Amino acid sequence: MVSDFVFIPQDNYYHSAEYISNENITAYNFDHPDAFDTALLHEHLSLLKQGLPIKMPQYDFVHHRRKEEYIDVVPRPLVIIEGLMILHDKEIRDLLDLKLYVDTPDDIRFIRRLQRDTSERGRTVASVVRQYLEVVRPGHFNFIEPTKAFADLIIPEGGYNESALKVLITFVKDVAGVNSSSF
Repeated sequence: MVSDFVFIPQDNYYHSAEYISNENITAYNFDHPDAFDTALLHEHLSLLKQGLPIKMPQYDFVHHRRKEEYIDVVPRPLVIIEGLMILHDKEIRDLLDLKLYVDTPDDIRFIRRLQRDTSERGRTVASVVRQYLEVVRPGHFNFIEPTKAFADLIIPEGGYNESALKVLITFVKDVAGVNSSSF
């Protein structure tokens, strides 16, 4: 059965930064809106909304660059776009039918990042801590936290909130016409 939705991670739209290594990780601020190719993301979301396919980029987080391979994405009734800075850009926000903000406590965000970056991206604990303190934490307070004001629904507890998730599933089923068995 073909899925009723497509998933677009904002992280696939990072600009390439090949000169970055684990030793100089803070030389490029991945936690700033300018780190993303927002124009391409906007173009792709607009095309999907018009019922047209896209070639979504993929990002190599170990080497800090876009891969040469793309993912062919065909439009579906529901497009789920995920990313920390999705709500930062007004043009992107204007394309969204429902805007969610997952409110996750600081310590949980740090622990998740530490686990991901050391296990999946070959980073050292020291480089993750340094990056978190120098750019990630300030980026959150400058660019992500303020976007909470643009959300239609704020999901507390880092997304582990059953009541909020029930509201979201109801929206998807009733408004978007998606079969709940697709989840």
